[in-house]
Amino acid sequence: QVHLSESGGGSVQAGDSLRLVCTASGGTFRSFPVGWFRQLPGKEREFVAGINWNGGNTKYSDSVKGRFTISRDDAKNTVDLQMNSLTPEDTAVYYCAAADSFEVLLRPGSYDYWGQGTQVTVSS
Repeated sequence: QVHLSESGGGSVQAGDSLRLVCTASGGTFRSFPVGWFRQLPGKEREFVAGINWNGGNTKYSDSVKGRFTISRDDAKNTVDLQMNSLTPEDTAVYYCAAADSFEVLLRPGSYDYWGQGTQVTVSS
């Protein structure tokens, strides 16, 4: 059973950067695709970025493309989300998720394992 935990969230100003880290324990997501999602209260969880099982393919939502970068370090069992040029619209709880699959998956329902989330707040 893979357990995921997110870290690196916080409160920043518009234009600042944050680096979120998703760490796996109790197992490895070495061969799993991993996605980052975000959610606002009362809203559906939305796809932010994803990376496939070997890091060879990444996908981003249009709203973060060019500002966010996802990467993985399977030796450390981590997947990072580097977030630059943050805006207040990026404020949300961010979740990482892993799937027993290979390629990047865009729908939350396709993922098998989820972390508890980390809050990101960007003020103007």
